[in-house]
Amino acid sequence: MFLYELPTSGAISFSDFCNDLTVNKRHVVDIPAATEARAAIRSVLKVSKRTEHGRKDYLQLVKVLEEYIPQLRGIIECIAHDEIALKSEPQFSWRTTLSANIFNTSPRLSIPGLQADLVFSLLTYAFALSNLARSTVSSLGRYEFDRAITESERKAKDDQLNIVVDFLCRASGIFSYIADTVIPQWENQIKGRSAGFEHPPELCREVNNALAKMALADAQTVAIRKYLSKAAFDSNIAPGPPLPSSHPSPGLIAKMHLECVSLYSSARSLVKTVGTRKRPPSAPDSTGEVSTDLRRYLADQEALHSALAHKWLGVEAGEKGGTQRGGDAVGFMTWSKKELQELKDGRLSINIARGGDKGVKDQLKQKIVDELESVNVFHKYYKKANDSIHFQPIPSQANLQAKVPAGIMAIAAKPYVPRPPAFGPGSVAHVQAQTELLDLDDDKPRSSPTDIPSPATIGTYAGAGAYF
Repeated sequence: MFLYELPTSGAISFSDFCNDLTVNKRHVVDIPAATEARAAIRSVLKVSKRTEHGRKDYLQLVKVLEEYIPQLRGIIECIAHDEIALKSEPQFSWRTTLSANIFNTSPRLSIPGLQADLVFSLLTYAFALSNLARSTVSSLGRYEFDRAITESERKAKDDQLNIVVDFLCRASGIFSYIADTVIPQWENQIKGRSAGFEHPPELCREVNNALAKMALADAQTVAIRKYLSKAAFDSNIAPGPPLPSSHPSPGLIAKMHLECVSLYSSARSLVKTVGTRKRPPSAPDSTGEVSTDLRRYLADQEALHSALAHKWLGVEAGEKGGTQRGGDAVGFMTWSKKELQELKDGRLSINIARGGDKGVKDQLKQKIVDELESVNVFHKYYKKANDSIHFQPIPSQANLQAKVPAGIMAIAAKPYVPRPPAFGPGSVAHVQAQTELLDLDDDKPRSSPTDIPSPATIGTYAGAGAYF
């Protein structure tokens, strides 16, 4: 999984640019509370910046963001309903961590508009969930290959993988919400006032849609691991064919990998569009592209899942295809072996994210080595069977490509539903107050005029009640 570099933000006070317009000044406490909640985020991000990856407290960051976002939405709703007025256009300082930069540092930008702060807050929320998921996976180790692990221990770790999938599906939903809802609102908010302002990748819909796809592909990758957990444990003694009875359908696993290929490929195409835009002559240190780390991650994951999809298509042909598909089994394994060997020999280009974990690349290389060993075992077995039993021709790669099925999703993104604003219109307190007013109105005695005919006295024929 990709390790996001968390952004940092400058200090700001909402009291400097927010004016309470209510008669009884009921937001006099709410505005400083929003400032305090934002200061808590800034403090946690600063501490995280100075902390080693393995010791970062992503859960604490998630909590403070969940407290601040409703506060910020309260400010936004109050402004929309004329309960708070802006004395001036607020400018929020954020470091953009998704930008490719000449000096490999995160440039700090001053970004106009409350919606921009909401975008960066939600992005940081999704980054924290993704990094929390990655940290959880790292803590589990390669437990399914531990011969000493008990069944209950293995299942408990499987449950942790389910939690990881949930984190990533939530992150995907947040990225989609940013792209579909918040960025369009921000663009409308600053329309006509953004001349010369360079949109960082974080404020581009394409990039957020790409991150949504990437998070979903990462979630499916973890789901695949969970599906294979029992079979991997059962295969510890004798890896390779024949498959243990606990093994899920190889065809299903192949289709899940193929869907990951599609998602990573789509995400990669989307992030490429950002660097092709015409840029103003500002921010000379920025290349205007998405960071190299992210682009390489997408390319390498696409290649890795392609190799694994071909591996499992080969296993499907070899284990369930009978004599007629003996050649397909060898062909797909040869294809997978070629792709994995290319990754092992140097095409693997995933770099360590700025401030990231130094073991990332080693873990990925080990994954490729392990998969290559597995493919070699299957390839040797199926080739021997075809040479001595099946005698089927080995299809070309082009012919095999025609036999590759469409991918399939085993999980789904969880749409982000924002919590109600902490105060003002739409808040729980506001809704309760409105409900109480309606209840009081219902308790008042009402007159019942007798000169208005009841519905029963009006005819039901066509044209009843009309005057001609």
